[in-house]
Amino acid sequence: MVYSDRSNRTIKKEPVILGIETSCDETAASIICGRTILSDEIASSADVQAQYGGVVPEIASRMHTDAVDTVVQRAVKNAGITFEDIDAVAVTYGAGLLGALLVGLSFAKAFALALDIPLIGVNHIRGHLAAAYLAAPDLAPPFVTLLASGGHTAVLYAESEEKFHVLGATLDDAAGEAFDKVARVLSLPYPGGPNVEKLAASGKNVIPMPEMLRGEHNYNFSYSGLKTFVVNYCHTHAQRGEEYSRADLACSFQCAALDVLVKKTVRAAREKKVQTVTAGGGVAANGYLRAALQRACEEAGLRLVLPTRRYCTDNAAMIAAEGLIQYRAGNFADLSLNAKASIPLKAEL
Repeated sequence: MVYSDRSNRTIKKEPVILGIETSCDETAASIICGRTILSDEIASSADVQAQYGGVVPEIASRMHTDAVDTVVQRAVKNAGITFEDIDAVAVTYGAGLLGALLVGLSFAKAFALALDIPLIGVNHIRGHLAAAYLAAPDLAPPFVTLLASGGHTAVLYAESEEKFHVLGATLDDAAGEAFDKVARVLSLPYPGGPNVEKLAASGKNVIPMPEMLRGEHNYNFSYSGLKTFVVNYCHTHAQRGEEYSRADLACSFQCAALDVLVKKTVRAAREKKVQTVTAGGGVAANGYLRAALQRACEEAGLRLVLPTRRYCTDNAAMIAAEGLIQYRAGNFADLSLNAKASIPLKAEL
């Protein structure tokens, strides 16, 4: 990332930061002061996207264009501040849908230029990790965090606010991606993850599922085999004309997909000798995972910092939270900052 000249900038301890998030199908803006959320606004196109069975990039970009100015103005108004009170603007520059990212990034550049305030480029994944600081303002590294989203699944060690070490990650599909694919084969509507969870609530964990990378010192994951098992299970029963319980299959898949996340996260915390575990990403909104993490951390004597479901899914408050970390470090971007559809997990952690 290219950084702008910061020599004439005064770094405030508790700055007011505007966060903007447009990486997928939600146009979001949030105002924070320090680690306190003053406002958080979202305009979602999920209902429109559901008509097509998933996100259509062109539709998402158009809807971001229509909504971004209104959402930002609403966030500022509901925060009870004026534009002149904002000290910096933080915006997602990657990863995500390129057209969608460009809408938010272009708006943020113009906003920062017009008000002569710092522009901060935020890696979407780091935003998910920073959401924990909003849930617990007293949170401080070191700690172990579980990242579980549609694009990434990993266990990380937070050495400091700025520096993470990847202890292990998925070798193929991410957990959220697996949920979406299983939802499609079960004929569930978009978004897939919440609908798999809803169906699983009425099922039982009765169908044996493949176990993933059980090594005692291995923090990696693999969802390809588990996803393929579910797809083949459905297709085989359909070809034979045999009935099966979709709820039982969803429940069994959910347990197999999420229990391993809990086990490896808690084991990492013990081995790293930390007292706190956090979690972030859309899959961290799953009720089964949240309850399982809570039980496991209590049994291990660990503190669990878990953002509310709203702040696990895509939102602008988490982007502002990561923006605060970069603001305090003086990491400001200039107007040459470009959007990136993909950012390797280890690139900026």
